[in-house]
Order: sequence, then C-alpha cells, then structure tokens
Amino acid sequence: MASSGRPPSSSWVSSRPKSPRGRGGFVIGRLPERLLSLAVLIAMLAGWELLIRLRGLPPLVLPGPDLVLREVAEQISSGFIWSHLWVTLAEVLLGFAAGSALGIGLGALVAHSARLGGVLRPYIVASQAMPKLAFAPILVIWLGYDLAPKVVVTALISFFPLLENTVAGLQAVDPDQIELFRSLRANGWQSLLKLRLPSAVPFVVAGLRVALILSLVGAVVAEFVGANKGLGALIVGAQGTMNTPLMFAVFVVLTMVGIALSLLADFAERLALRWRYGEE
Repeated sequence: MASSGRPPSSSWVSSRPKSPRGRGGFVIGRLPERLLSLAVLIAMLAGWELLIRLRGLPPLVLPGPDLVLREVAEQISSGFIWSHLWVTLAEVLLGFAAGSALGIGLGALVAHSARLGGVLRPYIVASQAMPKLAFAPILVIWLGYDLAPKVVVTALISFFPLLENTVAGLQAVDPDQIELFRSLRANGWQSLLKLRLPSAVPFVVAGLRVALILSLVGAVVAEFVGANKGLGALIVGAQGTMNTPLMFAVFVVLTMVGIALSLLADFAERLALRWRYGEE
C-alpha cells in the first residue's frame, strides 16, 4: 500500500474527535480549561483553610488565605512593596539580558568551532556546577550591595539554558541544507547567519522561556545573601520580625510576577515562531 506521507499515529490519537475550535485546539475548549483551573485553585485554598482549622495553627505558623490576601492588598495599596518589586524586576531583566547575550553568543561560537567548544566546555560545566548561592557572598564583597552582584548571579543562572539550546539548535540543521549551501560556495559565517541561526530559532526560544523564569529565581536567591531592597530582601526582613503573613504575601507577589513573565515569554515565542515559519 502506498504511503500517504503522513506520520503514523496511535489509535488513541486517530480516534479523538476533531476540536470544534479548529486546528490546534483542544476538545474541551478554553473556557472549561480555565474553569477547571479555577476549581483547582479554590480546592487548594479550601484545603489550606481546612488544615489550619483542624490543626489549630496560629498565624505565626501558617496564616489563612484571607489573612494573606489582606496583607497583599495592604502592601499594594500602601505602596510599600512597589519599591522592592521594581528592584527585583530590574535585576531580573538586566541579568536575563546579559545571560541571554552571553549564552547565545557563546553558543554560536561553540557550535561554529568544535575545537573552541572542546576548550571551553570544561569551564562552562564548572561554572554551572558551582553553587551560585555560595558564590554570591564573594560577589557582594567585590561589587557591594547594589544591583551589580544580583545581576551577575542572575546572568550566570540564566545563560546556561540558552547556551545549550543554541548549540543544540545550530547542530540540528538538516544535512541536505548544509550540502546545498556548500554547493553554493557559502562560507562558514554565511551558513551560520543564513541557515543555522534561523533553523535554531525554536531551540533558542525554548531556552529563553526557561532562562526568563530562572532569572526571577536567581534574583531572589541573590537577594537572600546580601541586599537591602528587593522581594528577596523583604522576605528575609519579614522572617527576622516573625511576620509570616508578610512572607506569604511576598510569595503571592512573586507568583504573580512569574506568571506575568511566563505570559510575556509565550507572546515572544509566538512572534518569533511566526517570523520563522510564517503565518502558518
């Protein structure tokens, strides 16, 4: 029997009904998904409140959801948390930008030259094997308590996913396309700029998504070590004063920031892939 040219699919995939939302949609639709997510959130909050009531836990140990939400609203309305939030966001964006530039640039060089990759690989692995939290106090001694040490830690944490994804993307080019470029007498840099880099866009975008979220983690962890501003410093201060509701309120704000960064990464991914593959 002649092949239809389509990839084989399992019986489960082929037996699924087509989505009424068109190609790429889900059977249950977007609205039910969001309702299910909301139901999960309500169940988690109810379980949280039930645990407090059954165990008789005081707010010092575990504040209730209502107390945490009131604390979040108070911190936002008073404006106290905003100055800390802007500092953390500045560290995240600066560290992410530096780590992205370093990761993509170094990844392109490593993929372009196997010898250079062999020379640099031990140092790259060593830089990631070293715990960033242990290195942060030295950076504070060298660079002070301003943004600089936090930006450096954030960049070190975020650059490795981009490096690995860039190398993988640049090395995953179709060999037939490489041979075509060679037949056209394209040199190494022309092949890199016009073939390998465009082909690596999905890999790089995936690395950017991971690096952006890791940048938030890196900034907050760096603030734990030495900072007088930022959400991480606010958590340490709340711990010192035994203000557990404030700590949970900062956790909520950090979660909201992480969700916002994830949505931003989704938007950037759609733009990049639309540029790479066209409207289809």
